[in-house]
Amino acid sequence: MADPKGFLTTPRQEWPRRPVGERVRDWNEVYVPGALLPIVGPQADRCMDCGVPFCHEACPLGNLIPEWNDLVARDDWRAAAERLHATNNFPEFTGRLCPAPCEAGCVLAINQPAVTIKNVECAIADRAWEEGFAGPAPPDRLSGRTVAVIGSGPTGLAAAQQLTRAGHTVAVYERDDRIGGLMRYGIPAFKMEKRHLERRIEQMRAEGTKFRTSTTVGRDVDAAGLRARYDAVVIATGATAWRELDVPGRELTGVHQAMEYLPLANRVCEGDLKTSPLSAAGRDVVIVGGGDTGADCLGTAVRERAASVTQLDIYDRPGGERDEDTEPWPTYPKLYRLSGAHEEAGVLRTAPEAAEDSDARLFAASTLRLTGDTDGRVRALHLVGVDAERRAQPGTERVLPAGLVLLALGFSGPDQEDGLVAGLGLELEPRGTIARDAGFATNVPGVFAAGDAARGQSLIVWAIAEGRAVAAAVDRHLTDGTTRLHAPIGPYDRPMTV
Repeated sequence: MADPKGFLTTPRQEWPRRPVGERVRDWNEVYVPGALLPIVGPQADRCMDCGVPFCHEACPLGNLIPEWNDLVARDDWRAAAERLHATNNFPEFTGRLCPAPCEAGCVLAINQPAVTIKNVECAIADRAWEEGFAGPAPPDRLSGRTVAVIGSGPTGLAAAQQLTRAGHTVAVYERDDRIGGLMRYGIPAFKMEKRHLERRIEQMRAEGTKFRTSTTVGRDVDAAGLRARYDAVVIATGATAWRELDVPGRELTGVHQAMEYLPLANRVCEGDLKTSPLSAAGRDVVIVGGGDTGADCLGTAVRERAASVTQLDIYDRPGGERDEDTEPWPTYPKLYRLSGAHEEAGVLRTAPEAAEDSDARLFAASTLRLTGDTDGRVRALHLVGVDAERRAQPGTERVLPAGLVLLALGFSGPDQEDGLVAGLGLELEPRGTIARDAGFATNVPGVFAAGDAARGQSLIVWAIAEGRAVAAAVDRHLTDGTTRLHAPIGPYDRPMTV
C-alpha cells in the first residue's frame, strides 16, 4: 500500500474522452491518447489493499488487483505487468471492453467512488507493450499432443494461448477471413482499435499457435473428421444465434440484425469496402435493444451520419445510485450509465423529439409493429410504453420514422446451421447451449466446450476466464490428470447476485 491515505485524499479520475465533435468524425478510440499514464499512478494509490479484496471475487479471472495497483503506484511497471498477465491473457481487451464488475465489488465503493481498476489495467497492458514486457512465451518443449480450437473470439484465443504455452500443438479454426471473432467484426474500432488484436495474434503465432481462417468446421471441414485428427477439440464458437423480433413488418427491407450491420462497418474500417451497403447515412435509424450491442450500433450510426438515431430499451430507466435492497454491494448494479456512444448521441441530439439531455434512448418502450411503403421498405416503427412486467400502457403509443431498423436483442446459443453440432453429435441444453460436465467435457469424448457457446451470452472477462479454465481441463485430459494451468472458474460458476 504505497499511500495509506490515498483513498482519502485523491478523488476518482477517469481516462478522459476526446471531444464529441472530434471523435465522431473518425473511428479511432474515444479516449484522449496519452492522457491515462499521468493520472493512473495516483488512481492506483487509492486502492486500500483490503484484507478481503472483494474485487477478486467480482472478477471471474481472479485478477490480483491490489498487487498490481500497489506496483503501479510504486512505478514498477514490469512487476505490475507480470502480476496482471498471471491471470489475464489479454488485459488490453478487458481494459477497454469489460464493464468492470471488479469496480462494483471494490470495498471503497461501499461509500465512495471505486478505484479506477479498469483504467489501471489498461495502462499496465499498454505500458507492457511499449516497454517490451509482453513478448512471446513459447514452450520449452512440445508434448506431442494436438488440439483444435474452433472459434477465435476471446475464449478460443485464451484457450489456444494457454495450451500452446503448455507445450501442445494448437490450431485455431475461424470461419471469418480474419482472426478475432466478435472483437474483429462485432466491436467497433472506436471502442477497441484492431491494432491491439493484431498485436496479440502475432504474439501467439510467434509462440507456435497455428491459425486457419475462412474455414467453417461442419461445412468446409468435416466435424467428425476433424475430431479424429486431433487429440482434443475445444468448441469456442460463441453464441451467434441471434434473437428475433416477432412483430408484423419484420420482413420489410431495411430491417436487419445488429450483427449484419456492425461487421460491414468494421470491414469499411479494415479497408475491405469503401462504404457499407447497410450504411445509416442520411437515414432515420431505430435500434431495438438497450444493451451494449445496441450502443455499438448507435455509435456506428452517428459516425455514418445518420439523420436521426433512437435506441429502444424495454426496461425502465435505471437510477443513478445502487439500490442496497435489491442490488447490494458487492454485486454489479443496474445503473444509468452514459457510454461514449450515448454521450455522442446526447450532444448531437440525434433522437427525434428528444429532450435537451437526451442520449437517444427511449426507456420502457416495446415495439408493436413496423410499417413500410409500397416498395416494401420500412418507413416507421410503432411502439408502446410498458410497465415493469412489460405490459402495454394505454395511451402511450408512438410512431418513429425509420429507414433502417437494427435488432440488438442478444443471442441464444451457437449457430446450428453450419453442421458442427450435428456433425459431432453434441448434446444441447434446453436453452440451446452446448451441454458439458463439471470438467467442460461434452458428451463426445475428447471434445470440450467453453465460452458463450456453452455458458450463454456473457461478458468478455467471463469469456477469457472460460478459455483459461477449459485449457486447464484439456491439459489435464492430455497428460497424467494434472495441470499447472490457471483455472479461475468452473462451468457452473455465475456472477455474484443476491
